[in-house]
Amino acid sequence: MAEGKKGFFSRLVEGLTKTRNNIVSGIDSIFSGFSAIDDDFYEEIEETLIMGDLGIETTMSIVENLRRQVKEKGIKEPEECKELLIESIKAQMDLGENAYEFENRKSVVLVIGVNGVGKTTSVGKLAGQLKDSGRRVVLAAADTFRAAAIEQLTEWANRAGVDIIAQQEGSDPAAVIYDAVNAAKSRNADVLICDTAGRLHNKKNLMEELKKINRIIDREYPEAYRETLVVLDGTTGQNALAQARQFMEAAKVTGIILTKLDGTAKGGIAVAIQSELGIPVKYIGIGEKIDDLQKFNADDFVNALFNTGDRSAQS
Repeated sequence: MAEGKKGFFSRLVEGLTKTRNNIVSGIDSIFSGFSAIDDDFYEEIEETLIMGDLGIETTMSIVENLRRQVKEKGIKEPEECKELLIESIKAQMDLGENAYEFENRKSVVLVIGVNGVGKTTSVGKLAGQLKDSGRRVVLAAADTFRAAAIEQLTEWANRAGVDIIAQQEGSDPAAVIYDAVNAAKSRNADVLICDTAGRLHNKKNLMEELKKINRIIDREYPEAYRETLVVLDGTTGQNALAQARQFMEAAKVTGIILTKLDGTAKGGIAVAIQSELGIPVKYIGIGEKIDDLQKFNADDFVNALFNTGDRSAQS
């Protein structure tokens, strides 16, 4: 496990190279280029963080926190601020314990997200990991409107060795959920993961569909623990934040899966999501393999971003 984590950390460091080049090289040149801590110094930091897709609100909070700490500690040298900045970024992402309660209880996990963000792939990877850890998993193919979504999920179910409940393309997603809930109960499944449609361009229909799905689960399986995960594409930066806000209007979102972080210069969005939305990033994806989806750890992420070493793996 530790070895797997170490491998993932080094892949994360590699995957965040573009983001690091975007943010950290700029930050380093500020620390080495300024001889005094003044307003220009802070403005340069703000600009660099905003360019790295941390967002305006988050950046302002980070810099405000940095200013306060510099004053409190009487720091005079710009280079002494780097560790404080790293800690300030981590503080923006600290929402307490990231809960994975659904893993330990009979639960229903709804996974939502627009087409192309890696939603169905994330469902398949999560199912495989839960199965490998001894959970009995059932998948529901409720994204019935996207061509090939059912076939794609069926392939993942076969690969992961889990059951799948599906109907024909174009069928009523709520009917699929109804069948899947009853199958999960009769097969004594630990986790039912539902791949749902995410048509944000028609938000009213999406909201109605999610309400209908939630009503069925509430009625048929009231004792189940509920988790609603939104899948966002890390390469879209601030657009991912806007998508998350829209999904929050349509559903009670409990966590984020952030995909495609490898090779993007916009990895800073992970900080902005947790800070601005108050919703934890629970999983991050940095590749196509089943173990390239991992639980999110804010310390690991920021350490990888600044390439400061895998401290948490050593503790």
